[in-house]
Amino acid sequence: MSFARALARPPGRTFADGLTTAGLGPPDLSVALAQHAAYVAALESSGVEVTLLPPDDRFPDSTFVEDTAVLARGLAVLCRPGAPSRAGEVEAIRPALEAWFPSPAFIEAPGTVDGGDVCEAGDHVFIGVSDRTNEEGARQLAALLSTRGLGSSFVDVRGIPGLLHLKSGIAWLGGQTLALTGELASRPGFDGWTALVVPPGEEYAANAVLVNGRVLVAAGFPRFEAAVRALGLPVVPLDMSEYRKLDGGLSCLSLRF
Repeated sequence: MSFARALARPPGRTFADGLTTAGLGPPDLSVALAQHAAYVAALESSGVEVTLLPPDDRFPDSTFVEDTAVLARGLAVLCRPGAPSRAGEVEAIRPALEAWFPSPAFIEAPGTVDGGDVCEAGDHVFIGVSDRTNEEGARQLAALLSTRGLGSSFVDVRGIPGLLHLKSGIAWLGGQTLALTGELASRPGFDGWTALVVPPGEEYAANAVLVNGRVLVAAGFPRFEAAVRALGLPVVPLDMSEYRKLDGGLSCLSLRF
């Protein structure tokens, strides 16, 4: 996928207070900051101009900017996060988004949408129905995306262990190819797509990011990395250990457009 710009926000001093189900212990902020800097450098080396927003200690999860908005084909949709503690993050990032998208759309109550449940794959968008994105929010988003010629379909990820969001288990790798965890690949909704099934034990690596012909992948998952390279795609491994502790992945750390 081709991107020219991205917004990112380093974690703040309250980062360790963020929401998590991972059970991997508290993150080390100094390590997280170094990992974030490496992530931004990887985007920049891929031809993306990154606008770095200041840390926001009011919101422990605010480094996961992807959840605040959906950006597609010149459309910006400000989300309505499913976790009440994250609601303020949308207004916090809104001024920065409006510099490029002066007339954003909104998800209205009772709909909820987290950007991490939205996987754009060319002309099609997969929308996850999860504990954070409800069916009403998914319907509103699908209607907005249709105004830009994007089709969509819903994938129910509720009850899948380890999948907080849809993109915890899926990534678009170009064309008709999707990286999918085994459990997602076995569910309906992917007819006509070619599945690169993530090797068992490496499910975290499914949250990869295709950026201008390169694939950013979480480091430490050699079988998945080899499978992506076998597609002829350059791979950029990045250490994500501290973000994994807070249920976060590579896609979560930027809004790309």
